[in-house]
Amino acid sequence: MSCKDISPHAGLKSLFCVVSGGVRGPRLSNGQLYKFSYSTEVLLDRARGSAEGSAGYRISSSVDINLVWRNPSSKDDQLLKLMIEGVTPRPDKANIFSGSTSQRILGKSNLAMLQAPFLVHLKLGKVRESGGLYSYQNEPAVIRNIKRGVASLLQLQLTSGKVEEVDVSGKCPVEYKAEKDRITRIKMLDSCKTVETGFTTHNQVLGVKTKSSSVTEFTLQEGFIKSVVSEETHVTSVNARHRTATKVVSRQALVLVKKQAGPQETAGKDVAGVIKSLDPKFVTIALSPSKARSQCRGCPSLWQHWQAIGKDLEPERLSKATVPRNFLSLVQSLRRATKEEILKVLMNCSKTALPQLVDAVTSAQTPASLEAILQFLDFSKAQDLILQERFLYASGLASHPNEKMLEALLVSSGGKIANNDIRESVMIIMGALVRKLCQKGGCELPTVVEVKKLILEGPDRTKEESEVQMYLLALKNALIPEAIPLLTRYCESEVGAYSIISITALQRYDSAHINEEVKCMLNRVYHQNKRVFEKNVRVAAADVIFSSNPSYMEVKNLLLSIGHLPHEMNKYMLSKVQDILNFEMPASKMIRRVMKDTIVHNYDRFAKLGSSSAFSGYIARGMDVTSTYSLDILYSGSGVLRRSNMNIFALSNGAHLHGLQVVIEAQGLESLIAATSDEGEEDLESFAGMSALLFDVQLRPVTFFKGYSDLMSKMFSLSGDPISVVKGLILLADHSEVIQLQSGLKASIEFQGGLAIDISGGMEFSLWYRESKTSVNNRGALVVNGNVTVDMDFARAGVEVSFETEASLDFITTVQFSEYPFLVCMQMDKATFPFRELLTKYEGLPSGKSFISRKGRRELVSGSEFPLHQENSNMCKKVFEGSW
Repeated sequence: MSCKDISPHAGLKSLFCVVSGGVRGPRLSNGQLYKFSYSTEVLLDRARGSAEGSAGYRISSSVDINLVWRNPSSKDDQLLKLMIEGVTPRPDKANIFSGSTSQRILGKSNLAMLQAPFLVHLKLGKVRESGGLYSYQNEPAVIRNIKRGVASLLQLQLTSGKVEEVDVSGKCPVEYKAEKDRITRIKMLDSCKTVETGFTTHNQVLGVKTKSSSVTEFTLQEGFIKSVVSEETHVTSVNARHRTATKVVSRQALVLVKKQAGPQETAGKDVAGVIKSLDPKFVTIALSPSKARSQCRGCPSLWQHWQAIGKDLEPERLSKATVPRNFLSLVQSLRRATKEEILKVLMNCSKTALPQLVDAVTSAQTPASLEAILQFLDFSKAQDLILQERFLYASGLASHPNEKMLEALLVSSGGKIANNDIRESVMIIMGALVRKLCQKGGCELPTVVEVKKLILEGPDRTKEESEVQMYLLALKNALIPEAIPLLTRYCESEVGAYSIISITALQRYDSAHINEEVKCMLNRVYHQNKRVFEKNVRVAAADVIFSSNPSYMEVKNLLLSIGHLPHEMNKYMLSKVQDILNFEMPASKMIRRVMKDTIVHNYDRFAKLGSSSAFSGYIARGMDVTSTYSLDILYSGSGVLRRSNMNIFALSNGAHLHGLQVVIEAQGLESLIAATSDEGEEDLESFAGMSALLFDVQLRPVTFFKGYSDLMSKMFSLSGDPISVVKGLILLADHSEVIQLQSGLKASIEFQGGLAIDISGGMEFSLWYRESKTSVNNRGALVVNGNVTVDMDFARAGVEVSFETEASLDFITTVQFSEYPFLVCMQMDKATFPFRELLTKYEGLPSGKSFISRKGRRELVSGSEFPLHQENSNMCKKVFEGSW
C-alpha cells in the first residue's frame, strides 16, 4: 500500500483507498477533478401526505473530488458549498428561508467548519469502521454528521451480495444488486444497530410501530460514480389507529457535473503519514455518530410550565381532554427537570391538584423523578393514603419501568408503612413490575429475583387471611411460570377468596401453561370431587377449562353437569355455553362436536330457567383494532347478586390487551330476605366488594362492607355516592426513538398517549322495595400525540399528529326480588362523545422566523346501548313497566 499527496485545495478533501483483487470499490483517475452537485432534503408529513405539502428543508452544495493517494487506493479532495432553501414553493411570507444566506443561517463559524476539508479512507469501497474518517477537532455535531452523511453515500460494492456495513445510520445488513453499470443498495434499516436507544410501551395494542426502507441507486462511468440517488422512508404509526401516523422521507443525490484536470497524487508510505503531511490538525472520527444529548430550545422551566397548566389538572376536569393533553406536556417537562425542580413543584401544589401531579411525576420514569417522589412521599404517614396509592398505581401502569423502580418499592415494603391498604398495594404492584421487567428480558435481574422469591414464599409464611390474599394478588400480576404449582394448590383452598384469586390468576396465563395437572385440579374443583366449593369458585374453574383447549371428555362432563347444579348455576353454565357458540370462541368447535350426542344436547338440559347470564359482544370492529366486552352475572338461588364480572378487551394484529375488568362480589346476604343459602355457602360472612384490573394490572380490591354489623351500619348509605375504584392519569402509550438518517440528519420521534380515567362502582340494597342495584361507571378522556422533529441547530422542522376524545360507559344491573322468578335487567350504555384530530406542520430558524400550518377535523360519535341477549331485553321491559 503506497500513499500519494494532493495539492492544497480550499474545500472538503476525501481520501479513497481501493484495493485490487476481490471485491473492488469505485476508482478515480489520477490527475482528474470530479465536480459533483450534491443535495439532501428531509420531508415530514402525515403518513399519506404528499411531498408538496410537507414540512422540512433542503441542503444543496457542490462537491469536488479528486484522487490523493493510492496503494492502490485513492484520496479525494471535496469542496462543499452549502445553500439552504425551502423545500416547498410558498409565498415569501410563508418561506422561512426567503432572503436568507447560508452565512446568515449557519453563522460564519459554522459555515467555515462545514467548508473545511475532511478525509475519507476507503478500503474495498467501504469506509473503515474506525479510523476511516478524518476531520477537525471541536466541530459542531450537526456539521460533522453532514460530512458523515456524504461519506456514507459513497460506500459501494461492485458485485451482488449481502454484507454488513457501518455508516452514519449504524451497523446495518445491506444487500447489493449489481447489473453492468447500475448498482442498487438496499439497507435493512429495521435491523440496524445504533448507539441511539429509546423506549416503547411493551404491549403492542398500546404501542407504536415504525416501518423503514432505504434504497440507493448508483450509476457508474469509467470505474467511478456518475450519480447516486438515495431515498429512505420511516413511517411511525399508532397500532390501535394507523391513521395517526407520521412519515419521514430523506433523500440524497450526488450527480457528476463534469471532469477536468486536477492535482496529481501525493507520494507517501502509509495513510497516517500522508494525512499528517496534509494537515497535522486532522483527527480520527468514527463514521457512526455518538449519542447526542437532546435539548429543548426555548422550552419553559418546569416551574413556569406548572404555573401555566396547574389549574387545568384539578379533579373536576378529569373527564375533559384538556387534562390528558396537559398531562402529556407535563411529563415531557418532568423528563427534562432535575430532582430539585420537581420537589419545588410538588411542595407548592394545591391539595386538589397534587394527586394528578403525583401521577405525572411517577409516569416520567427518570432517575430524578423517582428520587423526588420517594423523598416527597412518606409511607409512615397514614394521612397521605391517596397520594401513596396514586404513586403505586402509576408505578404499576408505567410504560417502561426499570429495576430502580422495583427496588424502591421493595425497600418501601420492608420499611414502616402506616396504612395496611398501602402495604398491600405495594406488594401487589411489585408483582406487576416483575411481569413488565420479565417481558423486557429482565427476569434474572437481582431485584426481580428477590421479589419473585418474596411473593412465592409469602402465602405459606403467614396465617393472616388478608396477607395471603395480598401475595396471591401479587402473583396474579407477576404471571411467572414458577407460581403455577403454588396457585394450583391454593385453588383447592377451603377459603373461597384464595380459590377465586388463584383460579382467575391461572386464567391470565397463556393456555400452554395450563398443563394436565392444572386441568385435573380445575375439574376436581368444578365437579367437587374432594369437597364442596362455592358457586363463584366453580364457575371460575369452568371458565378456565373452556378457555384452555378443553378435551372432548372435559367439555362433555361440563355439559352433563347442567341440570344437576344449583338453580342459578345451571342457568349460568347454559348461558356460558351459548355465549361461546354465538361468539365463536376457541372452544366452540369442541362444544359443537360434543353436542352431537343427544344425551348431552337435549331439551331438558338446555331449557333451564334462571336470571344468571354470560354474554359477549363487540364495542368496535375496525381494521386496526377490535374491542370486545363481556358481562357475566351469577346470582344466588335467592336472587341476590353473587358475582358480576365486566370485561373489556382489545385485539390488534394478534396482540391482546385486557383493558378493563370490574368484578363486584357479594355473599351472605340471604339472611336479609329470609332466604336459604345455596349448598356450601351457609356459613359465609356477609360481604360485598369490588375488584378492578386495568390495562393488564390487577389493583387492590375495594370492600363495600364486611360482617353483619358493618352491613347494617352501611345499609342506608349504600345508595349514596359511588365508591371510587381508580381515578387518575395514565401514560397509556409511550414511545421515543431517534432515527439517524443516512444524510447525517437526525429525526426525533415521540408518541405518547394520556388517559384521564375515573372508575367508580356502587351497590344499592333496599329491603323496603325488595330491590338491589349495582353500577359500574367509567369516565375517561384520551389524548394521543405523535411528533417528529428534525433539528439541525440552525434550522428546525417537524410534524405533529394527534387525536382526542372524551367518553363514558355505564353498566347497571337492577334486580327486583319482590316475587319469584325475580326480575333482572342489565344495561350497558355509551354516551355520545366528541372525537377530534389535528395535524400541525412547522419550520423555524433560530432568528425566530417560522412557518406553522394547522388542520383539524371534529365529529360527534353517537351514543348507544350495547345489545345483550333477548331475554335480558324482555326482562328490562318488565322492570321499567313496574317502575312506572
